[in-house]
Amino acid sequence: MPVPKAELHLHIEGTLEPELAFALAARNGVTLPYADTEELRAAYRFGDLQSFLDLYYALMAVLRTPEDFTALADAYLERAAAQGVRHAEIFFDPQAHTSRGVPIGTVIEGLTASLDRAEERYGISTRLILCFLRDESAESALATLEAAEPYLDRITGVGLDSAEAGHPPAKFRAVYEEAARLGLRRVAHAGEEGPAAYVREALDVLGVERIDHGLRCMEDPELVERLARERIPLTLCPLSNVRLRVIDTLADHPLRAMMDAGLLVTVNSDDPAYFGGYAGDNYDAVRDALALGPEQLRTLARHSFEASFLEDDEPRRARYLAEVEAYAF
Repeated sequence: MPVPKAELHLHIEGTLEPELAFALAARNGVTLPYADTEELRAAYRFGDLQSFLDLYYALMAVLRTPEDFTALADAYLERAAAQGVRHAEIFFDPQAHTSRGVPIGTVIEGLTASLDRAEERYGISTRLILCFLRDESAESALATLEAAEPYLDRITGVGLDSAEAGHPPAKFRAVYEEAARLGLRRVAHAGEEGPAAYVREALDVLGVERIDHGLRCMEDPELVERLARERIPLTLCPLSNVRLRVIDTLADHPLRAMMDAGLLVTVNSDDPAYFGGYAGDNYDAVRDALALGPEQLRTLARHSFEASFLEDDEPRRARYLAEVEAYAF
């Protein structure tokens, strides 16, 4: 059994494997522009973030009904459990669905039908995080949050994802202020494509509690010192970084340097169906590429639970942390 871990940076739409995509397409009468699963899988080669996003959004056409979203989440949870995930905080992109006529309630009800039984079926506790698309307008983000209000008992927090370049965090100040007023936790992608300044802006303007990615913080020593001092988590996604050409090879990944700098970093899978691996695969990959030893891997697993939004269930978090400490590598 792999080391117990939490996954804190996972886009549920990014778990759509080719086999499930074709099955849902057949069920919903959607024609995909690929002959078979192998041709589709071959398309999962990207030159940058935008080339990935183009395919990512196109394939969402197969997701139509609550049952489709339930099947998507069930498939992820089964894979995650096999890779040692004990707690998952799952992102979803409602604007990508409402823009094509799928109501936000369909998405949330479908996902929560799976998440509500995740512990019983897979041994995984879950949280759901609603993400805003940063290449859409701030007004659209506010309208999405308003549409989600009837479902806030099922949503833990909000996030910010999609194309980063040219869309600074400050664009979403108003919607994050409203999310804070509603008592929602706040995270945001920053410092993947965008500069280190976007990380600082996400902290100071949006009031986020975690930074998703954040690689480019290493370009700003003062920011690194602040992140370490304030114990602000960074949710790294190593295999994603290679697939999207953020870095050339895993051997170039700054994970080890970030740990040496005292940063609270975690390892996650991002969009695993597209990027070649789930949470455990990412742990194995950085272990091999960066020569990480058992105690460094234990630290990463420990960080994942420390960075989670489990303050409302400290006994559970303590139990997970005890499992990490007892794990024999």
